[in-house]
Amino acid sequence: MSRGLCFGGMFLLIPMMLLTTADVMGRAFWARPIYGTVELSSYMLAIFILLGVAYTHQVKGHVHVSILTARLGGRGEHLLNILTTLFSMFIIALLAWQGWVVAVEERAVSDMLRIPQWPFKLLVFVAAVLLWLELLIDLTVSVRKVIGRY
Repeated sequence: MSRGLCFGGMFLLIPMMLLTTADVMGRAFWARPIYGTVELSSYMLAIFILLGVAYTHQVKGHVHVSILTARLGGRGEHLLNILTTLFSMFIIALLAWQGWVVAVEERAVSDMLRIPQWPFKLLVFVAAVLLWLELLIDLTVSVRKVIGRY
């Protein structure tokens, strides 16, 4: 699911690029920018980033500093991974909860194009839930490694 949503978000890069290019060319050559380009680009960028967070974690694409963990050895490294994963799961659960609360209460629309903002705020909830599930998978793998069943 994470991979599919990430690929869905990636398809927004081409329209965002074309829209931005057309806006720059229209502004430079004909002094006629495309109405709402900044809003649409910011929404597409938010979708792209949020849909890619869980997949990036799945493929271990986030920054990982291993100076301390490399010195701890096998069991110590896995125990530290369990601790940091639990802490991350707590923070991501708070993010999902607040993403849901804010999205449900949102009634605002964008300034120029009058696009409702609640779907984009609901996307924070979806992205956080998917990332939390990826962290849960990492937690089970780390626990299995500590108890010696992996």
